[in-house]
Amino acid sequence: MTGTGGQIPSIKMQDVALLDLSASRVCPDQQEAITRVEKASSREAITGRGARPMKPRISVLSARLRAGITALVATFALAALSACSDGFVRFPTTPDAQRRLGADIDLVILDPSNIGTYANPSRPHEASSLPTGREWTYFVGSGDILSVVVFNHPELTSPAGPQTGALESGFQVASDGTITYPYIGSVQAGGRSVDQIRTEISQRLVTFIPDPQVDVRIAAFNSKAVVVSGEVRTPNRQPLTAVALTLIEAIDAAGGFSEHADTRIVNIQRGGHVYHVDVDGFLQGGLQQNNPLLHDGDVISIPRRRAEEAYLLGELVRPDVIDLSLDQVTLTQAITRLGGLQQPRADAHGVFVFRSVGERTRVFQLDTSSPTGLLLGTRFVLEPGDVVYVVRSPLQRWNDTIARVLPTVQAIGSSNAVAN
Repeated sequence: MTGTGGQIPSIKMQDVALLDLSASRVCPDQQEAITRVEKASSREAITGRGARPMKPRISVLSARLRAGITALVATFALAALSACSDGFVRFPTTPDAQRRLGADIDLVILDPSNIGTYANPSRPHEASSLPTGREWTYFVGSGDILSVVVFNHPELTSPAGPQTGALESGFQVASDGTITYPYIGSVQAGGRSVDQIRTEISQRLVTFIPDPQVDVRIAAFNSKAVVVSGEVRTPNRQPLTAVALTLIEAIDAAGGFSEHADTRIVNIQRGGHVYHVDVDGFLQGGLQQNNPLLHDGDVISIPRRRAEEAYLLGELVRPDVIDLSLDQVTLTQAITRLGGLQQPRADAHGVFVFRSVGERTRVFQLDTSSPTGLLLGTRFVLEPGDVVYVVRSPLQRWNDTIARVLPTVQAIGSSNAVAN
């Protein structure tokens, strides 16, 4: 380190053993920052008496001062290196730099020719596998109350008297599925339709009444029901009647979905199996099989909606998460909800969406420096788990570097003043 004539050569960046740049990878920002530091070091180097211009030398300094200067230069170098290792996410925005991306990354540049591919969510509505039909017949069961009317024979229509109603004068189906009717005795009603019951009563009354005119109705439906539970406003038990009950009707009768309901995964337990029904597929996609008729014993459970979020980071006014579980949200919508790009820090060419696709990472790049890019963003639908990142502009990266090294430059200037 000691030159001829007792002079010490100027201290350069590569002379600092602590920072062996030749053995490390230097990114463009690092190299540019290091070059600027070396130039500044050369201009501000401490020179002795009689030193020649442009060849700075240190003439007479104590060992303590030389150590102090070395530490200052080392600090300066570390600050320069921080131009790339400052904790900010970097992703190349130019085609040349993007060619060096890893083989496990698929880059998609969004433009009018491909934006239609990403205008709809990748998770489409699914048709339910629940076996169902569109026809419905109610079969009488235990607990139902039947009203049997025989025209011109009030003693058979209202055995308890004309002042009683259908419920009081009706015939309740016993646990064995039978009712007891005047003149003819026990009649099998359970598991049969009202038409079948009417036919049997008419045929058996012929022995006592010529050409009987019989009508059978269900006065109270007590034997069959479904249960609606979970994220509805009023969970309840709903009887099945002679009119078919669909899934949507049952949910409406329970007050409708709560604000936390997951309408894409409605569970129906039937016959020891659990079927998942995407109700949104019926409401928005027109899938008729996703509004099935309900059967006796069905248990409908509406789960609580899980968080489905996209994460927006980087140079935004308010980096945050966006909830995707209620509505489809486009890229432009999400950025706008968080206040937009942070000007002038954001690089409008570097709006990226990172998405995991199997074992690979798919990266979408949107150039929002023109109105066309902003309009394309209104058609790009975000999906749960997407990470949106807006990188810093090159000018802002350099400004950040200057802000970090400026105190060090000022310290070196102060040391020069002391030496002189």
